[in-house]
Amino acid sequence: MKAILFPGQGSQTVGMAKNHFESNETVKKRFEEANELLGYSITEIMFDGPADKLKQTKYTQPAIFLHSVALFESLDITPDVVAGHSLGEFSALASVGAIPFSEAIQLVSLRGELMQKAGESNPGTMAAVIGMDDEVVDEICKKATEIVGKPVVAANYNCPGQLVISGDVGAVDKAIELAKEEGCRLAKKLPVSGAFHSPLMQPALEGLKSKLDNIDFETPICPIYSNVTADPTTDPATIKQNLVDQLISPVRWTQTLENMSSNGIEEFVEVGPGKVLQGLVKRTIKTANISGHE
Repeated sequence: MKAILFPGQGSQTVGMAKNHFESNETVKKRFEEANELLGYSITEIMFDGPADKLKQTKYTQPAIFLHSVALFESLDITPDVVAGHSLGEFSALASVGAIPFSEAIQLVSLRGELMQKAGESNPGTMAAVIGMDDEVVDEICKKATEIVGKPVVAANYNCPGQLVISGDVGAVDKAIELAKEEGCRLAKKLPVSGAFHSPLMQPALEGLKSKLDNIDFETPICPIYSNVTADPTTDPATIKQNLVDQLISPVRWTQTLENMSSNGIEEFVEVGPGKVLQGLVKRTIKTANISGHE
C-alpha cells in the first residue's frame, strides 16, 4: 500500500518548480490559474525571489501548496492514503478531492497571511531539539512554561529524537537551556516568523475558521491522516475541524508515520519541493520503501 506525503513550510527555494512550468502543460495551466486567483504573480516570487520575499509566510504557503498540487496532478499516481506536514495537509486534501483547487489556494493564502499577522502581534519563536525522547521534551516544555509564566509547547513531532518546540521567546530560551542541562544532542532556534502550532497562533484561529465555514468539503478519494490526531479519516466535518485545531496543536508526524506502517503502508512517496519528509520517513520506518518527486 502506498502513501503520498506533501511537505510543509521550509521546503521552499528560489526557482522552485520552474522546470515543471516550462516543460509540463498541466503544471503551467495550474500556475497561471493560481496567479489569477491570488491577484498577484506567485510564480514570479517562486521563480525569481528574492529569497527574503519567498520566505514570508504569506507567500511561502501558497508557493509550496501550488508546487505540490500541480506536480501531483501531472503524475500518474493513485494513493491508498495521504498526509501532509502542517501546510502540506492542505496540499493533500486538494490532491484527493476534499477541497476544490480554487478554494484551497485562496484558503492557504489566507492562512499564510493570518499566521504572519499572528506572528507579528504575538511575537514568538521555534527551536529544534535533537536527541531526546518526546516525553522528556514535553516535560521540559511544561517546566519552562511554569518558570517563565508564558507558553512553550512541542509543535512538531518530526521523527524519533527530533522535535520542534514553539512559543514565547523567553520560554523557548528557557526550554533550550533545560534541554542542554538534560543532555540533548542539539537545541537551537529556527529562523521563523512566529510560534507556529502553539497558543500564540490563537489570533489566526477565528479568521481561518470563518473561511473554512464557507467552504463545502467533499469526501476524499482515500483516507487522510490528520496532523492533530495522527489517525486516518474521510469524514468532511472531521477534516474541517482538524484544520482549525491544527493551527494551535502539534504536528504528530512521528505518530502518523508509525500508524501508517502499522496499518500496512510500505511505500511512501513525497510530492513537492525538497526531500525533508523522505528523511523523516527513513528515520522513523526503517523498512519503508521511499521515493519522491520534486
